[in-house]
Amino acid sequence: MDLRIFTEPQQGATYDTLLTVAKATEDLGFDAFFRSDHYLKMGSVDGLPGPTDAWITLAGLARETKRIRLGTLMTAGTFRLPGVLAIQVAQVDQMSGGRVELGLGAGWFEEEHKAYGIPFPKEKFARLEEQLEIVTGLWATEVGKTYDFRGTYYDLTNSPALPKPAQKKVPVLIGGHGATRTPRLAARYADEFNIPFASIEDTERQFGRVRAAAEQAGREAGDLTYSNALIVCVGRDDAEVARRAAAIGREVDELKLNGLAGSPAEVVDKIGRYAEVGSQRIYLQILDLDDLDHLELISSQVQAQLS
Repeated sequence: MDLRIFTEPQQGATYDTLLTVAKATEDLGFDAFFRSDHYLKMGSVDGLPGPTDAWITLAGLARETKRIRLGTLMTAGTFRLPGVLAIQVAQVDQMSGGRVELGLGAGWFEEEHKAYGIPFPKEKFARLEEQLEIVTGLWATEVGKTYDFRGTYYDLTNSPALPKPAQKKVPVLIGGHGATRTPRLAARYADEFNIPFASIEDTERQFGRVRAAAEQAGREAGDLTYSNALIVCVGRDDAEVARRAAAIGREVDELKLNGLAGSPAEVVDKIGRYAEVGSQRIYLQILDLDDLDHLELISSQVQAQLS
């Protein structure tokens, strides 16, 4: 079971804070550092000092880390034109020496679009499908050849399809709870399918849909990696769990029900139950980015047991 660290910087984080967490992620033996792609806070937090851009952040981290994978859960398709996104991700992949992964979603948070003057189209899912076709098509085009695309939302003519990523293939993540279109897109484009903040039962059901869609598309279901994103709150005792829950404005019982919370033994047991329904990787949502002791505890008493 791979454990990856997943952050939500729109809730309030500087680049220096993210760098500190990313370096701790690397030093403590976690597999990857991922971040959300949002420009507006959610809930009652103040969000100060304000948002950081996902791909600018990852570009900086690419030069200041050596081992960990870097990526997004999920880049909002509404924020970037697909040709521009292909260039950005390829460049950051080069800067990292081939450690980047692209999670790409349709975009959903209308308020942040209004706040920063970003168009919020109604037909987001159909646009996402064209975006996936374009980004992966640009990367797959042989050097010296050109790429053309004629779609409903995007047209590319005689594109040199440059630059290329350092990796032969940048892993693409697709995720969500949709019962029909999401599994179909994952079957066609994804290297990994991620379901965020889902119960064990819902995880098993959605993984089954994606496996069936992959087989229907002519792929082996096992070609994809299957993963979860879950909030985490671990403590050495009940008091430490309660303190960490209070620091992020959550209740312990709710966190135990909807995430990974409690003692290291409790969290290891629940991760095992996700593994039983097919999860191969967990993105641990860390909301208190100043609590590096939390990461050390997860590393030494959760990750160590799983490995």
